[in-house]
Amino acid sequence: MLMENLLRSKEYCLLIETGVTVAPPNATAEQLRVANESKLRDLKVKNYLFQSIDRTILETILVRDTAKDIWDAMK
Repeated sequence: MLMENLLRSKEYCLLIETGVTVAPPNATAEQLRVANESKLRDLKVKNYLFQSIDRTILETILVRDTAKDIWDAMK
């Protein structure tokens, strides 16, 4: 509950609900910008999640690629 509140307050919940935006092939400059911004936000959320997890549990989720994957594993 506390982590969910933090993520909502930082406006990161949509990212963990929908996942990272990926630029399509032949993407426009705007699509690339949005995808890069999404990747950066994903890294920030992953950092929050990693900091909140006990080290013994952390090893089981380090194989997850995105914040959404980590969040789903933590549920």
